[in-house]
Amino acid sequence: MAKEVTNAPVEKKKKVGMTDSNLLLVITVGVFFAMYLGAIVFEGEGFLKPQSFMNMLNANAALIITACGLSLVMITGGIDISVGGVVALVSMTCAMCLDEWGGNIFISILIALGIGLAFGIVQGLLVAYLDIQPFIVSLAGMFFARGMTTIVNTKPFNVANKDFVALKDYRIYIPGLGSYNNAKPPKFIEAYISIGVVVAIAVVILMFVILKWTRFGRNFYAVGGNRQSALMLGINVKRTRFFSHLICGLLAGIGGYVYFLYKGSGSATNAAGMEMDAIAASIIGGTLLTGGVGNIIGTFFGVLSLSTIKDIVTSAGLDDPWWTGITTAGMLCLFLVIQSIIMIYKKKQD
Repeated sequence: MAKEVTNAPVEKKKKVGMTDSNLLLVITVGVFFAMYLGAIVFEGEGFLKPQSFMNMLNANAALIITACGLSLVMITGGIDISVGGVVALVSMTCAMCLDEWGGNIFISILIALGIGLAFGIVQGLLVAYLDIQPFIVSLAGMFFARGMTTIVNTKPFNVANKDFVALKDYRIYIPGLGSYNNAKPPKFIEAYISIGVVVAIAVVILMFVILKWTRFGRNFYAVGGNRQSALMLGINVKRTRFFSHLICGLLAGIGGYVYFLYKGSGSATNAAGMEMDAIAASIIGGTLLTGGVGNIIGTFFGVLSLSTIKDIVTSAGLDDPWWTGITTAGMLCLFLVIQSIIMIYKKKQD
């Protein structure tokens, strides 16, 4: 029997475009590499040395961790401005534990995790189950954390605990990566990272995997995109919002200890403005304040972009602190405009 030939048109499959999160990630990564390349060209070879990049990671390991937690909350449509206060409280409490209360490194780590979890649980309950505005809850958390930091101790001091100092000064050298110094004959100096960088990279990878390939992670996007639709899909919105604040608090505790390892001191002024830097890094990394869109890898590059622009300003001889603030504000506004244009364009395409 002959096959019936039909002239019916064959429907072409629509090409699946890049998701909002991936598109904003590409822009963030592209801008970072463009800025870093520009810094190498215009500011000198200092940026070309591998250790310069490693120092950027060493100095911002704590910010990377706290920004990851904040990005998670922002993906669900919330905000948490208490993370800087939590970092300060953790660093001061751990410093007192090691130098004044006879504690050891293990106990100080437990204290850091406990403080972070306590803030995450309390704020998560208030936001998710009592439906109080996240900004108000975390604002109260910020004031409480800063106040508790001064109650623990008011005077800044460096930690003298030998085990802690050894851990703080521990370096992980990267074989084959480094640069020659100016000695005669030149000596090759291997690049190194601190323990905090290892922790930060582990957090970034873990958070990326959870958000990308687990149902638990995808629930955060669903809740941030549309809570009513998430409910219809059977997602427990309250529990998801609670866990976003719980994880953010836990990461703030971990970030606080990494910050403590980097600074090696306790002070009431520690981590001043870190919450604003974390928000800026998240936005630059492609996380929308409206929720539902974000990428942890983007947050990582957002922190690096923020650090790069600060280093460029310093290398240019603009050492006054307001120049850093002005350039950060300009960069933040630029990314907000880019995000808005992209979202408007994609809505028209849809």
